[in-house]
Parts: sequence; structure tokens; C-alpha cells
Amino acid sequence: MKRQTILRAALCIGLFSLIFIACSKNNDGNEQTVPAGKQNLSLMLTDGPGFFDNVSIDIKSVQVLVDTCGNSSLWQGIASGCQMWETLSIKPGVYNLLSLRNGTDTLLAQGNVINGKVVLVKIELGTNNSLIKDSVKYPLHLAKITDPYIYLTLTGNEWERYEKNKSRLWLDFDVARSVVLIGNDFFLKPVIHVFVKSTTGAVGGVVSPMAAFPVISVYNSKDTAYALPNRDGVFLVRGLAPGTYSLNVNASNGYRDTTITNLNIKVGQLDLQKIVLRKQ
Repeated sequence: MKRQTILRAALCIGLFSLIFIACSKNNDGNEQTVPAGKQNLSLMLTDGPGFFDNVSIDIKSVQVLVDTCGNSSLWQGIASGCQMWETLSIKPGVYNLLSLRNGTDTLLAQGNVINGKVVLVKIELGTNNSLIKDSVKYPLHLAKITDPYIYLTLTGNEWERYEKNKSRLWLDFDVARSVVLIGNDFFLKPVIHVFVKSTTGAVGGVVSPMAAFPVISVYNSKDTAYALPNRDGVFLVRGLAPGTYSLNVNASNGYRDTTITNLNIKVGQLDLQKIVLRKQ
């Protein structure tokens, strides 16, 4: 009996130790302090979908240009010599953009950089870019204006501060506008919108039946965004500036299009009831 008691006590101590170690690791990851004179930046990658089966982008590195003098524009900083390039940590490789739709995103880059305004993001592309359309794989060529970098000009005020000295920004890769067919070849001319959740809204819902192959567009006089519902009909459009929008469901296969007007988009998320499409 005494031996069983000792064994139980040992097991409890062992389990407690494992739990304590696991919690310590989690706390260390969540409570990492940012060094003095630095700021921690996170770039999240998400997708505005296009009509392809797969769009794969080869990303090699990400750098940011930091203005340490607080000038109001990139060009003023250049003139005053206040810029410093900083390299963020990433996992280099091929990213399937179409896996990042309907509210899904991934951490593209992160790191501690010198304090100041981030006025430029520089994304280096590799050569392993491709797309799949109607089950056929095609090379995705870099246009001359891209080869081999994507530049995003910022004011420095776009970032969302979510903890002390920690900021993040979402990069919405608009595939529909970024992939261009010239002759028989596909070219990449990146169109990327930046947004943060704290100042923008979202609209989502469920559309059926999927036999209608629905395509969602949310629009007003200033902007248009798209969504392709998943296999369950669920869709989500993010990064919308607050305002009044219309939502159109473009249907095919004998189903009627449907439009919902006067959607009041506020900061946060507007969830619609299920949209049921009818036969013509």
C-alpha cells in the first residue's frame, strides 16, 4: 500500500513538472520583452481570391525601411538621411495564396526593428511561382515592374498597436487583380491592400447551394472586394473601411444573382443570415 502511495506521488510530481514546464514555455513566448529602442513588427498575409485552383508565390525575404526621424513622408526621410533597412524573420518558401481566404491568414514576417515609422515594405520573390487553373499547372512569370521585388509604400501610421511596443499589419494579396494573362502566359503584377482589424470592418455569411458556384462581391463607390465561399458556403470579406456597401452574389448553373443593399459596415464583423439562391 505504501509503495502504491509513493508511486502515485511520484506520478503527480512528474505530471505537475510537465505542466509547469509547458506553461513556462508558453508564458516565455507570450511575454517576450522588446529590447529598449526597438519595436516588434508582425506582417500577416491573407488573400483576396482569384478564379484559380492554386496560386503559389515564392517568398525569399522581407525587409522594412524605418524612418528614425519621424518625417511625414518617405521622400522627406530620404532627403534627410534618416532611413534604416531592417530584415524581418520569415520562413522562406512557397505560399499558396488561395489557402488564405475567408478570414484565414498566416504570419509572414516578424522581428524587432529600430524605433521609427515604417515607410516601405520590401518583399523579395524567388522564381518558383506558379498557378493551377482547370487542373493545369502554369508558370507565373514576374513582370518587369516586379522582378524580383514587391514594394509597399506606407505612411507609418497604418500599423495596429496590440501590445506595448508591438504592432501588426495585414497584407491582403488581391489575386484577381494581380494575375494577368498576356497571350498564353500568366504574369504577376502584385496588388496588395494593407489593413488592420481595429479600424476596419468585415462581412460574412453562408450562401447555398454551392451548385450555383457563387462569387461574392462587396462594393461601394470607393472600393470592391471579393470572396469565394468554401465547400460549406461560408465566406468572409475583411479589411473594409466603415461605410455603406452592397453585396452581390454572382450565380451560374441556372441560379439567379442576388444583391443585398445598404449594408452598414462598422468596425468589427457583420454576420449575414444564410443566403439561399433560387433557380431562374
